[in-house]
Amino acid sequence: MAAPNLAYQYKTASVLVKLIVINVAVFLFVHLGSFFFKIESKDLMDWFVLRVDLNTLVFRPWTLITYSFLHFGDPPKSYGIFHIFFNMLLLYWFGKFVLNLFTGKRLLTIYLLGAIFGGLLFVLSYNFFPVFEDKRGFVIGASGAVTALYIFIATYTPNTEVRILKFTIKLWHIALAIFLYDLVRIPISGNAGGLMAHVGGALFGFVYATQLAKGNDIGKWFENFMDWIANLFKPRTKKPFKKVHRTTQPASQRSKPKEAKSGHQIKVDGILDKIGKSGYESLTKEEKDFLFKAGKDD
Repeated sequence: MAAPNLAYQYKTASVLVKLIVINVAVFLFVHLGSFFFKIESKDLMDWFVLRVDLNTLVFRPWTLITYSFLHFGDPPKSYGIFHIFFNMLLLYWFGKFVLNLFTGKRLLTIYLLGAIFGGLLFVLSYNFFPVFEDKRGFVIGASGAVTALYIFIATYTPNTEVRILKFTIKLWHIALAIFLYDLVRIPISGNAGGLMAHVGGALFGFVYATQLAKGNDIGKWFENFMDWIANLFKPRTKKPFKKVHRTTQPASQRSKPKEAKSGHQIKVDGILDKIGKSGYESLTKEEKDFLFKAGKDD
């Protein structure tokens, strides 16, 4: 019963919990797969990391999203563990504030669009700023998406207060402190490109929140796009078969010869015979309309 129970809990969980579960599951898959098959993590996930080469991006556009679900570290390996731990901690903590005000679909929109804009700024930075030429040529991690999330909620409800130890701090104070910490590390960090993804996510989160406060939902198109994608994988339900019953007649009438029936009844019987042989969907629109009117008259 444990496996079905876990499947049910995942199915009924919030979008926030599902995002965390997917990130952790991918993390375990990459690390265990690289261990058992003796393959480097970055080679195992080569088709899903976001690379700086524009030509690669054109042929692998999905990497603008998939990179945000990958957390693995170059030596030392512990980097990957700390990477996913702090990302999921911030995602859960700030994500709860988002879900208090918005739907799970909007949270997912912020996460995915934050990843996309963060990834785009990362790629553009490598291709237009010479300072990044000798740096690592790919990026992974949910940091850009998570940054978009906490900047969004801190911009939309800046004066929300939270209790940390004995101190009461406003949400925008926390978000600003984290963002500034990322910003000042760009010149001195060995992961300057990755930090540019944070900046891209932050810019998107800020713009989205300010526009939403003005009544302009710039993420609505993406929600509609996700609905369209989801509908592609939904099984198409067939129209239910409409069962039409023959009208029960007294025995005296049933014993009459077929010629004694009215033209109206003969047509009804003909349509019913057609349904019996080929099904209701084989009827023409005129036959369906005639049968519907005949049923109402009865």
